[in-house]
Amino acid sequence: MGVAYSVGEVDHLYTFFVQWSPDIYTKGAEKQGFFVVENDRLAVIDNPLHKKSIPKTLEVCVTAAEAGIKQIITAKDQKRRQSRCNSEDEEPEDLLPELRDPSQILQEQHLERLVAHLPARTQGYPWRLAYSTAVHGTSLRTLYRNMASIDRPVLLVIKDMENQVFGAFSSHPFRVSRGCYGTGETFLYSFSPEFKRFSWTGENSYFVKGFMDSLQLGGGGGSFGLWLGADLCRGSSYTCHTFHNQPLSAHHDFAVRELEVWTFE
Repeated sequence: MGVAYSVGEVDHLYTFFVQWSPDIYTKGAEKQGFFVVENDRLAVIDNPLHKKSIPKTLEVCVTAAEAGIKQIITAKDQKRRQSRCNSEDEEPEDLLPELRDPSQILQEQHLERLVAHLPARTQGYPWRLAYSTAVHGTSLRTLYRNMASIDRPVLLVIKDMENQVFGAFSSHPFRVSRGCYGTGETFLYSFSPEFKRFSWTGENSYFVKGFMDSLQLGGGGGSFGLWLGADLCRGSSYTCHTFHNQPLSAHHDFAVRELEVWTFE
């Protein structure tokens, strides 16, 4: 039996599908089981008891395309939806995250690449600045203090004195710990000079370890993927077994110009 939805309801549903399955719902309507109706009026299908026609402003959605059942959309809505998404190699502008606080580092090109590589459970949430050296000063203790009430993933963003941008996504907020913590969602990344993501290799689980005088991400082979000192003014990055990463900065040792930690809420 067909089900009728308003255009607003369908738009919300479509946006949800795009956010959670962009590889499926940004490849064009025809590939996903849509066909365009040019008529000014639509009739409910698969429902012999429904005698009335439906205005052009309504759509008939008969479950998701994966179920193998067709969806009907108007030609006007089809054009509007196509304009919302770019090619497969580009990110839709309306999927960029909302920053609840100003950033001293992140620009649109950073957001476009980062949001495309974040886990699905972070998608669609505004970004909140949990810590910033520009706002809170340069102290690892303060960073830990600001993380104390957070139970969500965090994104570490660093700009060094050579204006290179890099950092890490952590499945857990940073804290002092006796052992390593985190999950395989954790990764390192760098825009130095082009965006690269370094995912978990599975060789070990040295994701994150917090000390009062340092923060370490990744390890193995006698080096850390990313290391920061107590004053958050200096750090280093070497290849490690956890992520098989390249050095994130142009040099192994770097000086921090700006540092921010973002969370998703």
